[in-house]
Amino acid sequence: MAGKGETKARILDAAELLFAEHGFKDTSLRAITSKAGVNLASVNYHYGDKKTLVRAVLSRYLDAFLPALQVDLEVLLTRDDFSMDDVFRCIKAPLVSLNDFRPRGATVFMSLIGRGYTDVQGHLRWFIVNRYNDVLQLFTTAVCRANPSLDPETLFWRLHFTLGASVFTMASTTALCEIAENDFSRKVTTEDLIERMVPYLAAGVAAPIDQPLSLICDTHTGTR
Repeated sequence: MAGKGETKARILDAAELLFAEHGFKDTSLRAITSKAGVNLASVNYHYGDKKTLVRAVLSRYLDAFLPALQVDLEVLLTRDDFSMDDVFRCIKAPLVSLNDFRPRGATVFMSLIGRGYTDVQGHLRWFIVNRYNDVLQLFTTAVCRANPSLDPETLFWRLHFTLGASVFTMASTTALCEIAENDFSRKVTTEDLIERMVPYLAAGVAAPIDQPLSLICDTHTGTR
């Protein structure tokens, strides 16, 4: 008979894989218990409800990822000058290290983060912001110092566009690596993908601000 610790881990492992593959909304507790080989009472005993289980799945990754990111950001913020490229490079090593923490850890983690947004899991975003606020504030501070000319609204959109591109790329790691090998005869690792993404994402966040859309429309219509 499995011990309490083993049962809890099996539930967490099963939920992680199903959430990443099917999303939080479309994964039932029945599917999780079936994959984990446990009964519903075990899930209720260890996690109470689905929301708590969702948070536990993310926490396992965030507790491994964010402390390492915090160290790198604190070192970066001691510098007088740095770029958005430098900020994103702080994420690289902690993200790659998740592959040692869990099988395909970086890919699964980014898939879970993406699911949190596409499934509109407001409780999950609230949980992350409140539990890990110190690290998130360090990241925000670094981004603002690297881009002092950007207003808060522009920064909001650019960081969310960045998240979308990152989630798509990391969640598609296997397919993208296979395509690269077939088309360019080049083996690509997770670290290679991130290395290619960093300058692209950094350039997007730091891009000059164009004219407001209303001004562009007025120019075309001849109005002011």
